[in-house]
Formats: sequence, structure tokens, C-alpha cells
Amino acid sequence: MPSCTLRIARPTNDLPALVKFYTTALGLTVIASFENHAGYDGAMLGHPECSWHLEFTYQHGETVPRAPTKEHLLVFYIKEKDDWDKAVKRVEDAGGVKVKSENPWWDASGVTFEDPDGYRVVLQNSGWRQDPDS
Repeated sequence: MPSCTLRIARPTNDLPALVKFYTTALGLTVIASFENHAGYDGAMLGHPECSWHLEFTYQHGETVPRAPTKEHLLVFYIKEKDDWDKAVKRVEDAGGVKVKSENPWWDASGVTFEDPDGYRVVLQNSGWRQDPDS
């Protein structure tokens, strides 16, 4: 597949709470948003220099369940320790609560938080590598 932009999308019951969490706690930027488009409100969040973004949508009159499992994760790899420490502090200062990871792999060199919908966000203090055993 050629280089492309990746969007990860999911519904929520509380769009303002998710936007606040991902912008304040994780430092993402609202790169686009819409209201009442065919019964949906939404916001796209990301970083201008990244080729991915998150989309959260609220469907008027519908209720969606919380995260189905504790293994529904977004993992942010932050290689430099100082940057990682700052990111963890930013999430804590924004009211983020640490949770024990379901998979102990993530607790070895990372911290896991839950977003307002119960989905988990891991701040991993390492670079991404293809072989998890290396």
C-alpha cells in the first residue's frame, strides 16, 4: 500500500469530554470538526506533522457502549525519557488516572490511562520496533 493518511474513528456519547482529554492531556490538536452532519457531530484530532488522526463522532439520539475490553488501546511511543516524563505529567495534570494494564507488557516501560469512554491510552517510553522481543 502506498503511503497514506490513517484515520482511526470511533463513536462516543460525550464528544466534548473526549476532545478535552485528547487535547489537554495528550496535546493533540483539533484539525477539523463538524456539527449536525446527517445527525452526527465530530472532531478530528492529531498533530500537524503526523500522517494519522483520530476521529470521534457523536450520533444524535444514539447511545454507544463503553470500551468493550481493557485491551482496546491507543499506544503512543515516546522514545526520549524527558519527553515521556512530560507527557505522563501532562495527562496526570489534566486529571488522567493511571490504570494497571491488562497485558503486563505495557506496564514494563509504559503507563496506561483510561479516556472518558473507558478506552485505554498507553504512553510507552520506548521507540517502536517490529520485534517486541528485541
